[in-house]
Amino acid sequence: MAKTVLITGASSGFGEACAHHFAAAGWRIIICARRKPRIEALAKKLSAQTDVLAEVLDVTQRQAVAQFVEQLPNDWRSIDVLVNNAGLALGLDPAQQANLDDWDTMVDTNIKGLNYMTRAVLPLMVTQNRGHIINIGSIAGSYAYPGGNAYGATKAYVQQFSRNLRADLIGRPIRVTNVEPGLAETEFSVVRFQGDVEKAQAVYSGTHPLFADDIARTVVWATQQPPHVNINSIEVMPTCQAWGPLAVAKDMPEPE
Repeated sequence: MAKTVLITGASSGFGEACAHHFAAAGWRIIICARRKPRIEALAKKLSAQTDVLAEVLDVTQRQAVAQFVEQLPNDWRSIDVLVNNAGLALGLDPAQQANLDDWDTMVDTNIKGLNYMTRAVLPLMVTQNRGHIINIGSIAGSYAYPGGNAYGATKAYVQQFSRNLRADLIGRPIRVTNVEPGLAETEFSVVRFQGDVEKAQAVYSGTHPLFADDIARTVVWATQQPPHVNINSIEVMPTCQAWGPLAVAKDMPEPE
């Protein structure tokens, strides 16, 4: 039987690209996302290549996530790979001006949503004695930048949670990988700037960023390694991006 992958946040960006790449490789696909028209349209496209199960799901809803996994048909419960892709960034204001609702939404999605889906799927993997959890982190989890405050902190959580999963699963043939993209042009900045397309496009102006397909190929590659090989983390940046010098404020007023 073909292997099965479950992908969250599959209606666009990395998640949608992962679905296409896994389908092209012959995998059975379980996709979920909040936007019904998009997830249904994607399911229709993928069904021309492979078996697809699609569900409208908000990963921030704990009970809905648990119910979704519990009610999977028997022939879909053997999940070989979980791609925890659902996530977002909101705003770029400094912490003292940031919107607390935005912070809550990022925590609910990037941290709690990942927790809920992982906790629901992991017992199935333990029972079948195989599996691979791939979390979509970010270089923001390792490298701070102005305005990254809560978003970067949520991705630092993803990084450490991935490592701790490996520690908990020692002795079991279940793999965990954290994929950490850098500058990537998807709907990410459009969402961050509340639908301001012009502002989002300015982020990528004059650059050759990563694209969703680049990350999808990386995700699939991690699953293709021999069973005894665990790729702990993959940090991916476009060649136009690198680290800068540490910020130093000159002529700063003395503290009062």
